Amino acid sequence: MSWLSRRQKWFIYKLISLFSVVRGYNILVIIIAQYFASIFIFSEDTRALDVVLDATLFFIIFASSLVIASGYIINNFYDAEKDLINKPFKSKLDRIVSQETKLRVYFVLNFLVFILAFLVSWRAIIFFSSYIFLVWFYSHKLKKIVFLGNIMVSFLTILPFFAIFLYYKNFHHVIFMHAAYLFILILIKELIKDLESIKGDLSNGYKTSPIVYGERITKNIVLGLIVFSVVPVYFLVNDYDIGYMDLYFYLSLLGLIFFGIKINQSTTLQHYNLLHNVIKWIILVGVFCIVLIDPKVVLHSKHLIY
Repeated sequence: MSWLSRRQKWFIYKLISLFSVVRGYNILVIIIAQYFASIFIFSEDTRALDVVLDATLFFIIFASSLVIASGYIINNFYDAEKDLINKPFKSKLDRIVSQETKLRVYFVLNFLVFILAFLVSWRAIIFFSSYIFLVWFYSHKLKKIVFLGNIMVSFLTILPFFAIFLYYKNFHHVIFMHAAYLFILILIKELIKDLESIKGDLSNGYKTSPIVYGERITKNIVLGLIVFSVVPVYFLVNDYDIGYMDLYFYLSLLGLIFFGIKINQSTTLQHYNLLHNVIKWIILVGVFCIVLIDPKVVLHSKHLIY
């Protein structure tokens, strides 16, 4: 970047910092997951091309992405001191953008959400207004409450899919089974994050499960969630037509068994970092494995058009 001026370089650094704050890579994955879910789960009888070109669906997904981005900003704002301890490198990168600028971007994003919701319907305005409030309330109050914070952030993570669920008015039970499995995986991920962040949480007054109940009980809760994850997988594989995606669920259960064995042996931050990455990969692979419900859409372009 030697050909760029000092001001241009600083602008690029700020963009990179803002991208880090809003976790643009996570938002991209959620957008892909929403479109895949729309094509393969929520609108089984609709042409894939019609789903992709649906302007209303685009507004809903775009609005969801902006709420998530603004949520990361407000969460970063409240967690600034904690992140200095738990994530020193990322925290330094995030601080290139001032707190005042972050708040301005936060309000601009939420204003854009209202415009997009207005273009959809009054119900969308109510839904996204509630979503924005819940994200703020979680960051401001609930995240410091033991276990309730974990449940809330897991719920908020899957809430964008309920926006699509309400749009298509598809009330099939299979959707709730998919949501239940994803909710369990996210809840496990959040508990592992608590195990990673004990030092920063303790110094900033956060009442997380490892701090209140100890690491052993937190690990037992995770093991219980792994056992409970068998329930939605059983119904998805045996009672519903999910195509070849059953392969993903079998393999993910094997991954969770490995996860359960490793968590019993984990005692250091490096161990918890490994487990955090394992559960993130299980979730990420699950997003792309949605196409296995009907791989013809990918393998044969005619199924995308006709």
